[in-house]
Amino acid sequence: MDMKRLKSIVLTFATFLTMGIATAQDGVVIYSLPSTTVSLTVEAEKESFIAGPYAKYAAKYMGADARMEDAVTYTLKSITMVPYIEADQSTRIAINLGGRNIPAANFLQMCSQGLIVLSDGYTGKSEAWRFPSIAGNDHFAGKDVEGNLTSATTTLYKTVNTGEGFKKVSVSQSQVVEKSLEKKAQETADAIFNLRRKRVEIITGDTDATFSGEALSAAIAEISRLEQEYLSLFYGISEYSTQKMNFDVTPKADNSRQMYVAFRISDTEGLLPATAVSGRPILLELAVDAMPAVDTKGVSSSKGGEVQYRVPATATAKVVDAGVVMLQTRIPVYQLGKTLTFPLNSVIK
Repeated sequence: MDMKRLKSIVLTFATFLTMGIATAQDGVVIYSLPSTTVSLTVEAEKESFIAGPYAKYAAKYMGADARMEDAVTYTLKSITMVPYIEADQSTRIAINLGGRNIPAANFLQMCSQGLIVLSDGYTGKSEAWRFPSIAGNDHFAGKDVEGNLTSATTTLYKTVNTGEGFKKVSVSQSQVVEKSLEKKAQETADAIFNLRRKRVEIITGDTDATFSGEALSAAIAEISRLEQEYLSLFYGISEYSTQKMNFDVTPKADNSRQMYVAFRISDTEGLLPATAVSGRPILLELAVDAMPAVDTKGVSSSKGGEVQYRVPATATAKVVDAGVVMLQTRIPVYQLGKTLTFPLNSVIK
């Protein structure tokens, strides 16, 4: 527990204790035992993919297959694990401090060490959902190399009456028609390879024009930009956004396996709570260390009340996705530890 949290607990409890003694003649204070909740802050990346209009011609003209269909996919990007302490609401214990200095001091010290907490103790935290943007469908507009129209020549025949009789005479007729999708794909591929040739010529100096310094960098950058723009017509466009959520897991002492579904993730729906069934489960596994016996040597006791407190167990926490360990660290878990008693009038030598 960090010093800031300890100071907050001490100051809060000191105020609570003062108010309790001032208003209650018998000096009764109600407290709870601490409980650990594991908070996971998870980020997933959403990819909104829009297939290129020339995708089916990518293998023919560019030599490599392209994704043919639009798709939305989510992938895990980061997980942060933070254990925090809150009051175990299943345990509320009343103790009479009697206004005496030693019991009050001992009780306050145990509270500051996190072994006991106030009954309303809670570590709040913010939770936010970043809504991803929705990809549009006009990303390829205006990226064609040439226009959308071309000239087509059609040969027609008409019958002409000559001195030798009727004969068929060919007549050429030119008209403007819309280019086929494959024709536009071919023109775009030719432009891509032409840009690549120009880039090599500029870099090697095999050109009539002279480029140097910033002009050279600007020319190469512009050629690369045009190349990527034309390539997107074959291989599509991907837009990325981030989804961020918090998931809390409170371990239970009666769970023999100490394995919990922390949250779920769906390739198409993103981060989901543990109760959802449409995503694959992400597990939180705890391997609890054995706890040694308590050494009470050096503690002399006298008559007086006893206070219950918890000593946390140390556990190795793992976040597992389909058998792959994504995160591992060691954390204290109070409810998996031991509940002990300590005489408030005792003096530690």
